[in-house]
Formats: sequence, structure tokens, C-alpha cells
Amino acid sequence: MNNVSLTIGGREFVVGCTPGQEDHIRLLGEAIESKVVAAKARGLSEARMLLFAALLLADENDELKRAGKLPPTPPAPAPDASRDTQRLLRIAETMEKLAQLLECPLEGEANDL
Repeated sequence: MNNVSLTIGGREFVVGCTPGQEDHIRLLGEAIESKVVAAKARGLSEARMLLFAALLLADENDELKRAGKLPPTPPAPAPDASRDTQRLLRIAETMEKLAQLLECPLEGEANDL
């Protein structure tokens, strides 16, 4: 396992990844940083800053799916759910995945998130 250092919202994060994925993780970190800047979320708590970035990324992802440029994310919400409920479920899924990535303890190090 390799570690990649990311600076997001003026804060340093160390993320573990498989060998060879370092550049990809850095690019993802840059995408998150650009959303933090776009949301003017610098200076907020880490959780709120990353929440706003995740919401912007989820919204962008949703727009791409609606435009047919990305396949829908399985599992789809129940057919009787309202459009707003479906969108909130997709955002929640994305945020949970992001939280799991950020909360994963690194080997031999304490996670300071």
C-alpha cells in the first residue's frame, strides 16, 4: 500500500492506495479541491467542506448521467420514490463512498480525519 498526500481546502490529507494509483488519486484530489474552491468552502470544518465538494461532484455526475454520458448507478431507488428522493439517495450513496475512502485508516498510521 502506498500513501498519497493531498491538499484540499488548505488541509493536508494522507490517503492510502494501491501501487500505481498515485497519479489517479492526485487527480481525484485536485477535482475535489476545485469543488471546494467553487463552493467557497475553505475555512469551514473538514466535514462541511468535503460535504459541499461531494454535493457538487454528485450533482455533476447526475447531470452527466441525465445527458446519457454515464450509465445509471445501480441499484436504482424504488420506482415509487419521488424524483427528489431518488436524487438524495444518489447523493447519500456518493457521500458514503467518499466518507469510506477518507475514513479508511492507513497501515501503521493514525487517521487524523
